[in-house]
Amino acid sequence: MEVGMSERATIEGQAIYSKKVLSIYDFWVLGVSNHFFWKCPTRNISNYFLDNVSSNHLDVGVGTGYYLKNHLPQKTKRIALLDMNSNSLSEASNAISHFQPEVYQADVLNMHDLGVEKFDSISVNYLLHCLPGSLVEKSILFKNLKTLLNDEGVLFGSTILGKGVKKNFFAQKLMDVYNKKGIFCNFNDDLDSLSNSLNEHFSNVEIKMIGCVALFSCKNKTSNLT
Repeated sequence: MEVGMSERATIEGQAIYSKKVLSIYDFWVLGVSNHFFWKCPTRNISNYFLDNVSSNHLDVGVGTGYYLKNHLPQKTKRIALLDMNSNSLSEASNAISHFQPEVYQADVLNMHDLGVEKFDSISVNYLLHCLPGSLVEKSILFKNLKTLLNDEGVLFGSTILGKGVKKNFFAQKLMDVYNKKGIFCNFNDDLDSLSNSLNEHFSNVEIKMIGCVALFSCKNKTSNLT
């Protein structure tokens, strides 16, 4: 029953991303919210993406495909998209159609083996704070994605923390509304929980805080490590 409830919460959380919402996503989230509320201008996440992306890359929780369409290197040999929401997958795949992306529709918290070749890098931007449960419960995402990452491959991304970060009045109000509506589930997401979850599955974990946003990167432990 608990699994069913988790799946239902995930479905309800991602359902917000309709075509109409996606049409204003870049303006509202990446333009307004990042700068004024979360105090992490989008250029910081863009630079982090550029620093970590490889030519064999999987993007998880694709949104509009903003980072892919604006910052994906031309030398990219293979790009794949993974999301539960068909609208997001359509929007992002159309934006980078010239790269002929692989497209996978799946729930990262309840994901079965995709049966695909592994990737050298995986990005997870602004997905964790939308998933249901505590960060400990959400860390199943890292366990699942690890199976898709080559040895010494890099997993990186960003998430908005709700606990232990300084928020202005408007940021707190917006976060309250988002959590109440089920768009966010991050009231108890904090830096220690994120660090512990990443270190459980990966090595070389690095986390950088900018405003309310945690930028993180880590490497897949090689097969001879426990």
